[in-house]
Amino acid sequence: MPYLLHHRSKLYYRVIGHGSRALLAFHGYGQSSAYYEPMEQALGSDYTIYAFDLFFHGRSHLHKHDMPLEKKFLQELIEHFLAKQQLERFSLMGFSMGGKFALTLVECMPERIDELFLIAPDGIKTSFWYNIATYPGWLQQLFKRTVVKPELFFGLLRMLDKYNMVHKSMLRFAHYQMDSTPKRLRVYRSWVGFRELNFDIRKIVQLLNRHQVPVTMFLGEYDQIIAPKRVAVFMDALEKGELVVLKAGHSFLLQDVATLLHRKRLEG
Repeated sequence: MPYLLHHRSKLYYRVIGHGSRALLAFHGYGQSSAYYEPMEQALGSDYTIYAFDLFFHGRSHLHKHDMPLEKKFLQELIEHFLAKQQLERFSLMGFSMGGKFALTLVECMPERIDELFLIAPDGIKTSFWYNIATYPGWLQQLFKRTVVKPELFFGLLRMLDKYNMVHKSMLRFAHYQMDSTPKRLRVYRSWVGFRELNFDIRKIVQLLNRHQVPVTMFLGEYDQIIAPKRVAVFMDALEKGELVVLKAGHSFLLQDVATLLHRKRLEG
C-alpha cells in the first residue's frame, strides 16, 4: 500500500476503482481502508477512491510528537497527497469516526470539494454512550487504567444492562470494542489522538452552503449511535442536502450503502 510521510507520521491508503473523479474516503472506528472495497462495484467506474487507514487503524501511524492530531497537520498531509496525485478538486466520503476527518477537510478547504457523502458520521451529533466507548475524555485517567484492568468498566456495563439504562446494541458495541487489551489501547489512543477534531457545525453548514457543495447523508433506521433525529437540524440547514435512511444498524452501514449505490447504478 502507498503511504504519505509527514515528519515521522505515516498515513497509508489504498486505491479503489479507476474513474475520472477523485473521492477521498475515511472509514469508521475499528475498521481499515479495506472496508471501502465494496464501493468499487458501486462507484469504481466513475470515481478513483483513495481510502485511507486512519491513525491507530490499519497500517497508519501517528508519531507521539504529532499527537494529538491537529486539523492543521491533517490539512498538510492531505495537501501533500493532492499535490502528489495532481488533484485540484475532489469529493469526500466519511463513515462514523471517518466523518471527523471529512468534516476537517470541509473546514480547511471547502473551495476544492465537489461532493460530500456522510455515512452515519461522527462529529455532528453522537450518542453519549458512543462517546463513552470511544472518546472517554472526562474519564481519561480512569480509562487509562481500564486498558490493563477492565473489570470496573465491564461492571458498569453489567449495571447498565441490568437496569435497562442503555440500548443493548450499544452494550454489544462497547463489549466488542473493549474485549481485549489491544482494542482497549486503540480506544484510548484514538481518544488522545483525535480529541482536537471538534467542530462548530454552524460554520460547517455556512461553508457548505457558500460553496454549494452537494451533501448526501446516509443513516440507519435502527442505528443507536447516529440516529436520524440527531442530525435533522444539520440536514435541514443545508441548501443542497439529501438524506437517505436505510433499514439498517450502524456497524455494517458502509456495506449497506455500497449495495444500495451498486443497485442504483445497475438500474440507472
